[in-house]
Amino acid sequence: MGSRLELFFEVVIMIASLRLSMAGDPDIISDFVVPPNATVDGNLFTFTGMRVLIEAPAPTTFKVLKASLAEFPALEGQSVSYAVLQYPASTVNPPHTHPRASELLFLLRGSLEVGFVDTTNKLFTQTLQSGDVFVFPKGLVHYQYNKDSSVFALAISSFGSVSAGTVSIPTTIFNTSIFDGVLAKSFKTDSATIEKLKAGLAH
Repeated sequence: MGSRLELFFEVVIMIASLRLSMAGDPDIISDFVVPPNATVDGNLFTFTGMRVLIEAPAPTTFKVLKASLAEFPALEGQSVSYAVLQYPASTVNPPHTHPRASELLFLLRGSLEVGFVDTTNKLFTQTLQSGDVFVFPKGLVHYQYNKDSSVFALAISSFGSVSAGTVSIPTTIFNTSIFDGVLAKSFKTDSATIEKLKAGLAH
């Protein structure tokens, strides 16, 4: 009886490991997926949402414009998405993760300090110049910072998923309903400090 139970658990663990190793966007068995009630022509495969960037004034705060499954249904099954990131002078894209995809960032204009932290808590940083490309490995915490006090920066990011997901570390920690006492103990501080951090993020 014991050996059968052990065999059962071994099979369960193998199946779970296989599923984890295959995690990612599912493969499709057709050329593309047609959204419900869509007409199949060139318009289906065209996303015009980036037109707002052409000749638009630079934003005053960090801004992301996405072409992911939510905005562009024709991406279903294609395992790719896109974002344009705009960094006014002295702005930051705060530490965050993309749980479902790696990110390949191409800096078109300006300079950026970028970095990510691996699972051993080692920080890898680089100062990018226009024309540089940097990869943020899937699921790792990373950031971008335009430390130039006068020059606007512009980047394009591609993702290996139609829906990479974004988990903002500051927002997830301080703008959700995690009990202040838990946060205070976790950060080895007091509830008053936690409240100040929450108040700062609310603006």
